Formats: sequence, structure tokens, C-alpha cells
Amino acid sequence: MHKNLLLIFLLLLLSISCPFSEAYGVDLLGAGATFPYPLYSKMFYVYWQKTGVKINYQAIGSGGGQRQLLNMTVDFGGTDAFMSAEALEKAPAKILHIPTCLGAIVLTYTLPGNPRLRLTPSLISDIFLGKVTKWNDKRITDINPNENLPDMNIMVVHRSDGSGTTFVFTDYLSKVSKEWEKKVGRGKAVNWPVGLGSKGNTGVAGFIKYSPGAIGYVELGYAVLNRMPVAAIQNKAMRFINPGATSTSIAARVFLPDDTRISITNTKAIEGY
Repeated sequence: MHKNLLLIFLLLLLSISCPFSEAYGVDLLGAGATFPYPLYSKMFYVYWQKTGVKINYQAIGSGGGQRQLLNMTVDFGGTDAFMSAEALEKAPAKILHIPTCLGAIVLTYTLPGNPRLRLTPSLISDIFLGKVTKWNDKRITDINPNENLPDMNIMVVHRSDGSGTTFVFTDYLSKVSKEWEKKVGRGKAVNWPVGLGSKGNTGVAGFIKYSPGAIGYVELGYAVLNRMPVAAIQNKAMRFINPGATSTSIAARVFLPDDTRISITNTKAIEGY
């Protein structure tokens, strides 16, 4: 979010041949992150129309995409979380990280009246640590004075599969909360202090949409497709910023290292999400 802003990578394994693709008669096989799937599904379809080259991409999560690439069962992987130096060293061939798109992780929720929430970094951390458990908690109502928030339990929803979206979200939480960093940390899969898990961005969005009191993290496109509200998040400049193309692009104005492996969460940009 600002914060949970994702740089999406395609991982290419440089090898002499791709026997798996040839054996199944598919031009290119890929697997990985669900985060960019709405874009990839459209992009690969248009590419096939223009070139005749078929690209079969399975949205199984960043963790699965990385594993399949290392096992050489796909031609490329999609991931929100760049591969570690240790994983790259163990790879059967050189792997290139190629940034393909940018997106924002948002906090979406289901509450009576569809209030437009504002949340601070410390509140987000404490909600996902299980320390803030009611929607009418004073810390929430104080920064949302114009919203009638119910006396309702907060239901935390997170990913159940290995997820680059989870990596970026927990990377952000680790930057803004020392307690989170110490107790939970960052990773594609973590030991969540509270909450219920669901698979993929689609699963999390669906779970939240039909569960009053629920809150969780998804890529912005999934919230838009499901017509779900998203929270404005307070950034480092103490401004509450709504996620969108402009605020996301502002936050992404950073220098990329040669290998493009970089975390761009918790932006310093005044108008950045």
C-alpha cells in the first residue's frame, strides 16, 4: 500500500532449450503471481492475436511460480517478490528479473454503509497483530469522525498460499512496526497472529466481500472488479492517500539497481501511495 506498492517481475530462466513447452505444443508456459493476472490475461490474449504466439499463464501465486521456474517446468515465472540471492545461486541457469507492471496493494473491507475509511500504519499493524479487534475502537473512530462505525468484530483475512502480495504487505508492516518485524517479519508466507486464510487475490477478495466485518489486502484491480471499498492510507508525509494510477506512479519514481531487485514500499513521496 503506498506502502504496499508492488513492482511485478517476470522471471526468465536462460537455458538452451525449453523441452516442456515443446512437448505440450504450447509456445510459452508461465506461472506465478495472481496480482498481475488481470493485466496478463488481457495482454497475453492481445499478443496472441497480433503474433500467433500462445502464452499460457497459470496464476498460482508467486511462491509456486518461483518453484516451477527453478524446477524448469515453465518458461517464465511471475512474482511480486524478487528472488533471494540464495535462490538465484541455486538456480539451474541464470535468472533475469524483468519488471513488467506496477500496482498497489489495498486494504479492502465489508462494513454496513460502505464507509470510506482512513487508516494509519500503526493501526494497520495492530489490526493484523490482533490488538485492535473492534471496528468502533477509539483509534479508528478518531481518524474517521464522519463515519458511523459499528460495534462489530474485525475479521482479518490473509493469503493462505505462498504469495508475493503477502511478501510486499509484510515487508511494509515490518518497516512501519518494530513489533511486527520482531514477532512476524516478512515473507511470502508468515505465521499470522490472527485471521483466516484464502487462496489468491480472487479468494481473499471473495471472502471479504461476503463476510461482514472483514478486512484484508488485495491488489487494487481485484477490489475494483468486485466493487469493494478501499482505505486511504496515511503515508510518511502524514497525508491520507487514496490508491490509484497517479498516487501509485508517484510512489514508483525510484532508481532501479542493475538487477532491478528492489523494495519500494513505504514511499517518501508526499503525494505517493
